[in-house]
Amino acid sequence: MTVRCYLGLGSNQADPQGQLSQALDRLAGTPGLRNLRCSRFYGSKAVGPGEQADYVNAVASVDTLLSPLALLDTLQQIENLHGRVRDVRWGPRTLDLDLLLYGEQTINTARLVVPHPRLAQRAFVLVPLAELAPDLTLPDGTCLSGLLDYASAEDLWLLQ
Repeated sequence: MTVRCYLGLGSNQADPQGQLSQALDRLAGTPGLRNLRCSRFYGSKAVGPGEQADYVNAVASVDTLLSPLALLDTLQQIENLHGRVRDVRWGPRTLDLDLLLYGEQTINTARLVVPHPRLAQRAFVLVPLAELAPDLTLPDGTCLSGLLDYASAEDLWLLQ
């Protein structure tokens, strides 16, 4: 049985738009994933320590046969192929792939928390997510449209 998932994509190093495009190509070619769709790309101010370049962000939806942890492993493998280094929390990155939602499941393990714990606070996730699923309801019953009412999109701009 397939599960609809939503993935957050972000990059602020080494041709960020190219990083996202290449990651989408890799996802499209991954066994166990199908029906990949992606929002438009958005620019956003970096959230994290120090001076950082602006980010390019998007959200993708995909239907999967993979378990949540197998999907997480796949996302991390793709990040590694793009030279992802995990030395500073919320630091600059070549590629960041987050599992935002895995169907209607709530997951809370040492390796994975779904829905993504900061999903509701980040316009750079909410706005592109709403492009793909404007009527989405989160596993806790929260409507995406209600979260958008409170999201500050001041530091968010459309790139394409």
